[in-house]
Amino acid sequence: MSYVDGFVVAVPTANKEKYKIHAEAAAVIFKEYGALKLVECWGDDVPDGVVTSFPMAVKREPDETVCFSWIVWPSRAVRDEGMAKVMEDPRMKPGGDLGMAEMPFDSKRMIYGGFEVIVEV
Repeated sequence: MSYVDGFVVAVPTANKEKYKIHAEAAAVIFKEYGALKLVECWGDDVPDGVVTSFPMAVKREPDETVCFSWIVWPSRAVRDEGMAKVMEDPRMKPGGDLGMAEMPFDSKRMIYGGFEVIVEV
């Protein structure tokens, strides 16, 4: 079964195009290191919750949009090796091709995790 990394971030709504460009460039790098697929989703029906919600989880501000994304890997082993290479890739460093010093969102509020796929249809 495949392995999935999932992410939820709050992106300033004004940065939608910057975020898209950033995500497209990052996807190329992730795929070079073994990712099968990368999906980025711009929230358009993400309600506020009472107890919990995506907006609450990322402490979304009024001028931000919640984005949900995932990366599909062939296995946890490929993900571990590939993610290590992604993090060392100079294009991902500040001043690299992706301009990581100018992230289009507040990465301190990003929620992420790795997940073993148990059902895939």
